[in-house]
Amino acid sequence: MARQERAIRTRRTILEAAAAVFDERGYTSATIGEILDRAGVTKGALYFHFGSKEELAVGVFEEQLAITLPPQSSKLQELVDSGLVLARRLRSEPLVRASVGLALDQGAMDLDRAQAFGMWFEQNVQRLTEAKAQGELLQHVDVAETAELLVGSFSGVQLLSQLRCQRQDLERRVVVLFEHFLPSICVPAVLARIDVSVGRVERLLAEVAQVSQGQVQPAPA
Repeated sequence: MARQERAIRTRRTILEAAAAVFDERGYTSATIGEILDRAGVTKGALYFHFGSKEELAVGVFEEQLAITLPPQSSKLQELVDSGLVLARRLRSEPLVRASVGLALDQGAMDLDRAQAFGMWFEQNVQRLTEAKAQGELLQHVDVAETAELLVGSFSGVQLLSQLRCQRQDLERRVVVLFEHFLPSICVPAVLARIDVSVGRVERLLAEVAQVSQGQVQPAPA
């Protein structure tokens, strides 16, 4: 067990170092040597977890989705929750910021950046498909088109927030995004019950912290 915990910590250290170097130097200019120096680990330790620089980038990409939120009876509420929490994590977690930076790094010609958006797209498709099965979506809604529109809209909103104020207002901007987006896809009875508020983020993250510490069991709301 202790060995497994050390391996998890080492992997996290390497990912954080890679994220910092990618953020400072860009993917193309970053080297494995720089990442090793930043992480303070051996080459063998790095290659035990990641076979290449591209695998490191994929690991950084995956951090966008590396959080389990409390399940909700409404799948559209889960969709909103994931967007609100991602907005908060973009402000507070360097590794998540680096994952978005990598995805938008147009100079990373030898990196398949589409997979970062693909992970997010597939997650949204899954939630929207479940929402449709539960009768939460308006009849005309195309799941794939809607998922793609949400990914693109969020990406643009977070980029604008970064350029204007280093994402200090990102959560509010995402609230506004959902306030405009949801009425076009959601049946009115469900829409009236969805909580789209900045304050919801604090409650969600508090519950995630409690669950991770084994204090409570998550339950649908």
